[in-house]
Amino acid sequence: MKALIFAAGLGERMRPLTNHTPKPLLEAGGKRLIEWHLEKLAAIGVRDVVINTSWLAEQFPKTLGDGSRWGLSLHWSYEGGTPLETGGGMLHALPLLGDEPFLLVNGDIWTDYDFGRLPGEPSGFAHLVMVDRPPQATQGDFALDHEGFVRSEGAYRLTYSGIGVYRPQLLDGWRAHSSDAGADEAPPRFRLAPILRAHMAEGRITGEHHRGRWTDVGTPERLAKLEQELAEAI
Repeated sequence: MKALIFAAGLGERMRPLTNHTPKPLLEAGGKRLIEWHLEKLAAIGVRDVVINTSWLAEQFPKTLGDGSRWGLSLHWSYEGGTPLETGGGMLHALPLLGDEPFLLVNGDIWTDYDFGRLPGEPSGFAHLVMVDRPPQATQGDFALDHEGFVRSEGAYRLTYSGIGVYRPQLLDGWRAHSSDAGADEAPPRFRLAPILRAHMAEGRITGEHHRGRWTDVGTPERLAKLEQELAEAI
């Protein structure tokens, strides 16, 4: 299985830390955020990792090299000066990912979730890892029903962790489900969530609830808190 790491964000909420460093290259616990992922991907047998980039893109290969230090081969999906959003970024990376299911992880999260628990192939178009709603996102994203299907609505909404397994076929006919203004640009720029919601209605998106540690490292304050927690755990 190949993996895709989303690392193209502008990191605007992390200023000034991201003025000169992309968010996934910021450190916590003595490692860059993205390095935690690379180590875990290598440990479960992933060998090819695609990393999408935009803001300060040149820093990624300079810092990470070709991936050989982790036993990985890194491939770069450069999106230009403006990130293509989650859906556009995935679509842009598909030529490097091939036709088989791939593991996806956001480059700006930290978690103790074991990537080895993910299914090699989702039963539908995607399998998402959900977490309890964090304080900064109290509304949640989707609901998880008792049969393991992810739904747009439900009594108890969870937050999408930024971890999942996806089939490239999820994006077949994506234009029918996207109303984003950037969808008609070249390359197209659109969000993934509306496409996922459209397929949730058909029972094609499964999920699981991770009750362990997870942090969306979106602000300097949350990065500092994660650093403290990791230091205390040593």
